[in-house]
Amino acid sequence: MFQPVDHQKTADAVVAQIEDLILKGVLSSGDRLPAERDLAEQLGVSRPILRDALKKLEERHLIEARRGGGTFVCDLIGPIFSDAIVQLIARHPSAISDYFEFRRSIESQASAQAATRAAPSDIARLDEIVAKMQTAHDAEDLKSEALLDVAFHHAVGEAAHNVVMLHTLRSCYRLLENGVFYNRGRLYHLPNARVELLNQHCAIAKAIRENDPISACRAAEEHIDYVRGTLADAQGLDERELLAGLRRTAPLKRSTRA
Repeated sequence: MFQPVDHQKTADAVVAQIEDLILKGVLSSGDRLPAERDLAEQLGVSRPILRDALKKLEERHLIEARRGGGTFVCDLIGPIFSDAIVQLIARHPSAISDYFEFRRSIESQASAQAATRAAPSDIARLDEIVAKMQTAHDAEDLKSEALLDVAFHHAVGEAAHNVVMLHTLRSCYRLLENGVFYNRGRLYHLPNARVELLNQHCAIAKAIRENDPISACRAAEEHIDYVRGTLADAQGLDERELLAGLRRTAPLKRSTRA
């Protein structure tokens, strides 16, 4: 990951290299940097120069030293919304439609860009995730399927090779991981949903692998439309079931009073 620096082996050259790795998503929030001795050796600089570089990065709030635990990349994925807005959205489910509209737009664009920009390693990672999805599906491991779902969309965002889009998507998916907008577990328990979702992810990966941006865009849009529509149907079913339950118990209560 780290390469020997040029520019007369200055601390600024080290800073520039590590910043570039963070910006491009090679180093992510929470990643641990190699030990000082190893990192200095990989970069080809002295330890005093490395310490100076790490100090600058720490002052810029890009890395943090944990006492007795090493040096880590800071949590750089800021929230899209404030906590107050998140709680407001949670109390008003109609906002979920806007969330899916946003995801439909940005994920279709990311998939199309990935189809034209993905490197061989990006394709290999997508194929690896899809293979794991198939394994989890066959084993009916719903928890793993849900985690791999998020990993897949992360990988598509990375394959698009647009740093602004990458970090926007990472922040968006943090809300998805936290279940702010909907419970992914509810989706995986719906009849046929697991099969449909697996097929949709395979279609997105296939279009990216075949460098077909139009099909990749369409597959991503169809995926989001399916998730939104299926969850709306599930919500409607839950509401009807609740009402039916109330109606069923009401006569019993009336007869008891009589």
